[in-house]
Amino acid sequence: MIKDQDKENHLSFAKRVLSPTLKKYKGRFRKKFSGEKHDKLEMKILQAGSPFDMTPVDFRLVQIILIILFPILFMIYGSLLSISISMIFFLVIFSVVFAAFLPTLYLLQKTKKRSKRALKELPDIVDLLTVSLEAGLGFDLALHKLISRNNGIIADEFHRCLEEIRLGKPRRIALKEITERLPLDEMNVLINSILQAEKLGISTVQILRIQSHEIRQKRKQRAEEQAMKAPIKMLFPLVFFIFPSLFIVLLGPAVIQFINTFKK
Repeated sequence: MIKDQDKENHLSFAKRVLSPTLKKYKGRFRKKFSGEKHDKLEMKILQAGSPFDMTPVDFRLVQIILIILFPILFMIYGSLLSISISMIFFLVIFSVVFAAFLPTLYLLQKTKKRSKRALKELPDIVDLLTVSLEAGLGFDLALHKLISRNNGIIADEFHRCLEEIRLGKPRRIALKEITERLPLDEMNVLINSILQAEKLGISTVQILRIQSHEIRQKRKQRAEEQAMKAPIKMLFPLVFFIFPSLFIVLLGPAVIQFINTFKK
């Protein structure tokens, strides 16, 4: 019972003191941090998949905390190793630069991983969308079918697109924003083809069939390109790790025997 009361007191303190203070600080920071920079950073976070449900304000706060924390840790580390003052100063400068760029590098890595996953999902998504349209469904109903059958990055983006259309955003703008949140050439071509087909009154099914074939051809070309790069990538470990071991095993006994006979 005492432990439960302690937990309740702890939670009530966090709700009464820490949470309002943090909200006030974030509110003040949000007023200062707005405009074009805020929108660009928000788009980068969306392209990375909104890790940890992070907002641009949260990203900047994390960046500031790291810029303050890293130099302190590096100074403590340098003092423990008894490094010279000039070296400690260099470590502090390096830690500030590293802390400033670390969150951005994290977003870039998450964006690359997300783009690769989306690229793998795209051919199956286009095929399912084509089949749904061929079955007589409208484009919005086909997207609903797609969302109900798939749980992935592209399905989530289409789900967000439908929600925005329900809230009153024009379909053309909602579809265009998918290409901004998911920066892939294949996705850009697909969305532009769908919008062009709707504008000119062309059959969307035929367009999707062509896009599906082109996407699979590009995936095949990427696989062939990776296969051609494999021998070059294997060259470094072969020369520096495997060949020396083979030379030691094969030539080692002969060298030892030659040295022994030379001594005699």
